[in-house]
Amino acid sequence: MVKRFVSGFLAAALVLGSLSGCGVSTDTSGGAGSSGAAAETTSGSVTATGKEEQITWMFWDDLNATEDLISKGYKQVIDRFNEQYKGKYYCNVVTTNLEEYPTKLNALVTSGNTPDVFICNPGPNLTQYVESGAAADLTDILKNQEAQWYGNFTDGIFERITYDGKIMAIPTNFAAACVFYNTDIFKKAGVEVPKTYDELLAACKKIKEAGYTPISCSAGTAWCLSMIAGYLCDREGGPDNLVGVNAGTLDWTSPTFVDAATKLKELSQYFQDTAAGDSNDQATANFYNGDAAMLVQGSWAIAQINGNNPEFEDKCGVFQFPAIDGGSDPNRMIVKTDNLVMSSTTKHKEAALALMKMFTDDTAQKYTAEVAGKIPVTKVAIDYDKAPKQFAYINDILKNVTGTLGFYNESLASVEAGDTFDAAMVDVFLGNATPEQALQKVQDFYDKNVRKK
Repeated sequence: MVKRFVSGFLAAALVLGSLSGCGVSTDTSGGAGSSGAAAETTSGSVTATGKEEQITWMFWDDLNATEDLISKGYKQVIDRFNEQYKGKYYCNVVTTNLEEYPTKLNALVTSGNTPDVFICNPGPNLTQYVESGAAADLTDILKNQEAQWYGNFTDGIFERITYDGKIMAIPTNFAAACVFYNTDIFKKAGVEVPKTYDELLAACKKIKEAGYTPISCSAGTAWCLSMIAGYLCDREGGPDNLVGVNAGTLDWTSPTFVDAATKLKELSQYFQDTAAGDSNDQATANFYNGDAAMLVQGSWAIAQINGNNPEFEDKCGVFQFPAIDGGSDPNRMIVKTDNLVMSSTTKHKEAALALMKMFTDDTAQKYTAEVAGKIPVTKVAIDYDKAPKQFAYINDILKNVTGTLGFYNESLASVEAGDTFDAAMVDVFLGNATPEQALQKVQDFYDKNVRKK
């Protein structure tokens, strides 16, 4: 079913944007890029002999401290790579926390120390490295030199990471955003899975009256809040919203966006009391520790939830973000891929390529699905009975998906436009601005920076 879904929908799914990735906040900063600059790195359990050609990979989680199952799978890839190529290649890993990742990566790129391979989200995040010339063109490698490797990827998976016919990154997994819920709390509160926004509000009210926090959300990590906002914007106006604001045919002050932001403020009364300062990791922990009934997150959260609290898997259900009465198609879903970018200035192209291939080999892709609960990007045979229970729930949701969208802040005209949207949604949540005032700030940004003549 997953392969049929990806083949049928992914080309359209990745046209509008993507979600931010997810990881545990630890920091072993520093970096060694293509220029060979010294760095503080963490390299896993395999020791270099000193004879290897060394490369650097940059990621947004500490592979030696994490409980996130996706990150643990990435560590296995690095260890396998360093063991398999011992005496020939060796990969050092530069890590930082998720929130600081773009800033630190950009600093390395600007200083001429671009990591040989680094992880990147699609949309404006990747675009900036393509347009600056920092990302290597992989088209010839994939279509000619490594045609068999290229042919093993799922149909349509390169759509969002292709620019003017040039493939600029390699995907490692595919995720979808849903609402995770605690089945025990739902039962104790006497609520059913909500199908509409009004039903969601009613469920939150009953859950709160039963003594539980209805929704755990991070406003401290703004993309978590704006993911909910993005779903509300889409449920109000559908794909025309994103197309319109980016094309200049729809203003951010239009009723469809104001209504969505108003609903965000309304829903936020059911967030945990510490939502304003909580990070993504803290908000997720609130959920898997049983302190909240719901969590709106991408399916990458399965790896974090089950890695930190394996016993929680049995009471962790999943449902599609609800519809809005009178709104657009409710069966659209936020999707994303994690992607590997090769530096255009790397002096170790063959070593970097070998590492990227290992991230997508059968061992890594089976782990992605069967252990971590994310969707593989290749045609590898998967035993879905071994996969986390939440993975099966998401597969069921995907059967009814009619279209997809990207994470709003990464589907806009630029990284800065996305940041402006994030800040506006935080202002709405905090009560620093009305929905109309906050959205006017986004419109002002577009008038000045996007639609200027």
